[in-house]
Amino acid sequence: MADTKQRVAFIGTGIMGAPIAGHIMDAGYPLTVYNRTEAKAQPLVERGAVWAASPAEAVRDADVVFTMVGYPEDVEELYLSSDGLLAASKPGVVLIDLTTSSPALARDIAEAAAVSDRMAFDCPVTGGESGAIAGTLTAIAGATERDIEPVRALLETFTARIFCFGGAGKGQSAKLANQIALASSMVGMADALSLAQQSGLDLEQTRKMILTGTGSSGAMDSLAPKALDGDWKPGFMVKHFIKDIRLALEEAEEKEIALPGADTAYALYDMLDAIGGAELGTQAITLLYQEEGDAVAAGLDWSLYTNAHEHGDECGCGHDHERGDECGCGHDHGEGEHECCHGHHHDGDHECCHGEGHGHHDHGEGHECCHGHHGK
Repeated sequence: MADTKQRVAFIGTGIMGAPIAGHIMDAGYPLTVYNRTEAKAQPLVERGAVWAASPAEAVRDADVVFTMVGYPEDVEELYLSSDGLLAASKPGVVLIDLTTSSPALARDIAEAAAVSDRMAFDCPVTGGESGAIAGTLTAIAGATERDIEPVRALLETFTARIFCFGGAGKGQSAKLANQIALASSMVGMADALSLAQQSGLDLEQTRKMILTGTGSSGAMDSLAPKALDGDWKPGFMVKHFIKDIRLALEEAEEKEIALPGADTAYALYDMLDAIGGAELGTQAITLLYQEEGDAVAAGLDWSLYTNAHEHGDECGCGHDHERGDECGCGHDHGEGEHECCHGHHHDGDHECCHGEGHGHHDHGEGHECCHGHHGK
């Protein structure tokens, strides 16, 4: 019965959070919501959720708290500030962070919760907006099966699968592994469609053919059709994907391992972000392979690509090479010479990671996009 169910607070009712919270309500759990932009929570309030004026107010009487916000710094402030969730919630509460965030931060939060008679665990999800709407997400818990037992029924309201990785931060590490695989498959999808287009193939037929073999991927299955239809609406925003890949590269750097596929994807999405694509869906990577008119129609502007990028001040992988440091791809970028993730030298001018001298496409001061399309 509804009156015996745990009282739930949900903080962060955006593209993913709102439908997740809706499933929790549909299962009969009393729900209190907070979001920085109140209007995004209004549909839930109209369905019966209680609006809270602050995160602290939202969690005050909650038995279980879910959070789904944008960036690790948001998570840190939300949980660990002097008036944050650990301070404002009651002893015995279970706090579950659905945000894709830092494994180290997840460990810090879990440790801080434990010493104050609370339980917190990281539980990022995968499946995108469509999975959130359908209630078929995959939950990736930095906890044991025993840890999640008190909240398993709640998690099952919006998931089809729950994987427990056994310890704080391990859910985040597993999610980052997923994002690395996704990053490379997005580049593979875009590369394949570009080659097919330039070869005069029917793109939809090519896509269906690829799906029958080992080249198949979730990107080719669910995101390529959107790209082919010119649908750039986000199920997952470019800016959030960049955050995820950056977190993965930071983890790799800490562990001294190379992730050349992730480096390449970061370079391309960094470029897409720079020209105005931050809030498009991740399928918009294919616009980097198209003529300028297609990019302009999608709201992109190659002139936004800054001199810092054009003159090699920053490698697309996001690492600092001013003193000849190495990025995760293992290549030495040295002084005065930039090398992208595929190892092509770019001396004085800059080409992106696929820019092997497509000279007829110039983005200004010696810059070429990944497949050589004009920036001006």
